[in-house]
Amino acid sequence: ACEISLGKMDLEYIDLYLIHWPVEGRRLASWTAMEELLAKGKCRSIGISNFMKHHLEELLEKAHVVPAINQIEMSPYNYLQRKETLNLCESAGIVIEAYSPLTKGKKLKDPRLVEIAVKYGKTTAQLLIRWALEKQYVVLPKSVHKDRIIENADVFDFSISAEDMATMDTFNE
Repeated sequence: ACEISLGKMDLEYIDLYLIHWPVEGRRLASWTAMEELLAKGKCRSIGISNFMKHHLEELLEKAHVVPAINQIEMSPYNYLQRKETLNLCESAGIVIEAYSPLTKGKKLKDPRLVEIAVKYGKTTAQLLIRWALEKQYVVLPKSVHKDRIIENADVFDFSISAEDMATMDTFNE
């Protein structure tokens, strides 16, 4: 798959290559193949997606290379459910890449979120992105609308107070 991707993109290497899903019975063999790609210079970094604590424990027990990144769905609405995974990633030096930080748009009108966003003069989308940045996650907001892409990038002129961060951390659903 990597060789095919490199050929299609006419590249010699990929900066970051991820296993998308921890398929049972295949994840360790897949990781071994990823380590080989890294050793051959086909990738500069390798990582994982959607690996939760039990997947990570299994992988870290056998891996020669620690994943650079774990890309997982991350927002205040699933933060507490992911806490064990987040703690393990932090202790292993694995960067969290927050996929779907905008909750696929489902929570942008949540009154609790709206109330906090109004305090900062920001949109709820900007507040969710800033929350993830303050957690030191790599953030992947998605939009195809130019105005929203510009708005999503306008998150570096404010910080969220510790009190509001703690409140948002409890939005768990």
